Amino acid sequence: MKQIMASPFYTKVQSTLCRSLVVSSIALAGFSPLSVSAQQYDSSLKGTVLVDSWRQDDAIWKDKIIPAFNKHYPNIKITYRSPEGLTSFLDDLNTNLEKGSAGDLIACRPFDGSLKLFTQGHLSDITEMAGMENFPSFALSPWQTDSGAQTFCLPMASVIHGFFYNKEVFKKLDLSVPKTTAEFNHVLNMIKNNGQYVPLAIGTNDKWEASTMGFQNIGPNYWKGEDGRLGLINGTERFDSPKYRQVFQELANWSKFLGKGYQTRKYADSIELFKTGKAAIYPAGSWDISTFTGQLDFGVFPPPVEKRGDECYFSNHTDIGIGLNTKAQNNPAAKALLEWMTTAEYAELLTNAIPGFFSLSNHFFEVENPIAKEMMGWRNECDSTIRSAAQILSRGKQSFEAQIDQTSVAVLNGTMTPEQATQLVQAGLDSWYVPQREAKVASLICQE
Repeated sequence: MKQIMASPFYTKVQSTLCRSLVVSSIALAGFSPLSVSAQQYDSSLKGTVLVDSWRQDDAIWKDKIIPAFNKHYPNIKITYRSPEGLTSFLDDLNTNLEKGSAGDLIACRPFDGSLKLFTQGHLSDITEMAGMENFPSFALSPWQTDSGAQTFCLPMASVIHGFFYNKEVFKKLDLSVPKTTAEFNHVLNMIKNNGQYVPLAIGTNDKWEASTMGFQNIGPNYWKGEDGRLGLINGTERFDSPKYRQVFQELANWSKFLGKGYQTRKYADSIELFKTGKAAIYPAGSWDISTFTGQLDFGVFPPPVEKRGDECYFSNHTDIGIGLNTKAQNNPAAKALLEWMTTAEYAELLTNAIPGFFSLSNHFFEVENPIAKEMMGWRNECDSTIRSAAQILSRGKQSFEAQIDQTSVAVLNGTMTPEQATQLVQAGLDSWYVPQREAKVASLICQE
C-alpha cells in the first residue's frame, strides 16, 4: 500500500528581490535553548505533565495519545486540559500564566499570538531540541521569530480548506462534482431550483466562518497562493487589485444560495444543516471531517478554478503547534513528552486519531480516513498556501484578519460591495504597514 507523507508543502517560488522586501526581523534576547536529552525513552523517568489546549480532544488524549506515550514512559502522568467554551482558551491561558498555573505544555496558534507569548517570556526556545530536524522549514516558520533564528513551538498539524457535499443529494439531483466556478454556480442553481435543500450551509452570525470558510477558502485560486500572500507582505501587490475584488464578487454571488435566515445562522447551525441532510454543500475545513463521519455519506472537492486546466491552489493552513512553558523548563517529564511528539509514532497517531489534522513532520505513513486522504492528496495536483491574514499583516491597529472577517460578512450580507470591501481593507493596511503604502513602487521593481 502506498505511503503518503503527512506534511503539506508549498511549491511556488518567489524572486529573491521580491522576497527581500519582507519586513525585517525582530531582535529577541534573553532566551537560551533547551539542552537535548541524552537518553530517549528512559522508562524510569517519573513526573507529571499538564497540557493546555483549545482543542477539546480530551477523549483522544485519554484513550490514544497518553497510552501510546506511557508505553515508553509508564511513570509519567499526563493531564490534558481544554476549556468548555471554544473562545475562552486565550482568556484562561492569560489568567493562568499570570497566576503561574498554566500548563507545562501549551498549544500554540501560528505566528503572532504565540510570538507574543515568546517575547513575553512564557514560551521556551526549543530550536535545538532533539527531533526538530524532523520538520521542514515551512512548518517551523509559523512558530519562529521573523528572522527564523529561534523556534518557540513544535509544529503539530495543518488543516485544509475545501467543500463537503452530500452524495445522496448529488445523486438524486443528477449533479456532477464541480471543477470550475461556472460549474459550481450551475450546481448551486440546480439545488436552489429544486427547492428541497439549502445549497450552501454557511452563515454570517459568526464572522470567522464567513472569512475562513468563505474568503480564505476560495481566495488562493484568485491571488495565486503563496505568490499573492507574500506579495501583500513584501509590497509587490495591493489588496485593492482586481484579484481580491473577484474573490468578494464570488462571495457576493453566494448570498442567494444560503437559504433563509443565514444572517443569524451560527457555525453550529451550519453544521446541523449539513449533518441532517438539509443542505447540499458545506464550505469546509478539514477539522470538521470527524464531525460528519458516520452521520451522512459525503464527499469532498477542492475550491473550483476559473476554467478547466487552470493551475489550482488551496489553503493548507499551519494551524496548531505546542510549546514548553518557561516555568516547566526544569520538568524532564514535559521535555520527554515534547520530544516524543517529534516522532513518526506521534505523527501517525495524531493524523489518524483526529482526521483532518495533518502532521507537519517529514515522516511517511498511511492516512486511514478516506476524506482526509483525498484532501491531503490535493497537494499532488495543486499548490498550497496558508491563510493570507496569518503572518505579519494583522499586527497593526487595523488588524488585517479582523477586516477580512468584517468585509466577508458585509459582502455576504449585501451591505458592502466588493469594491468597497477591497478599498476598506487596503486603507487599513495603508494606515500602518509601510510596504503596502509603497506597494506600487515595489511592484514596478519586481516587474523589471
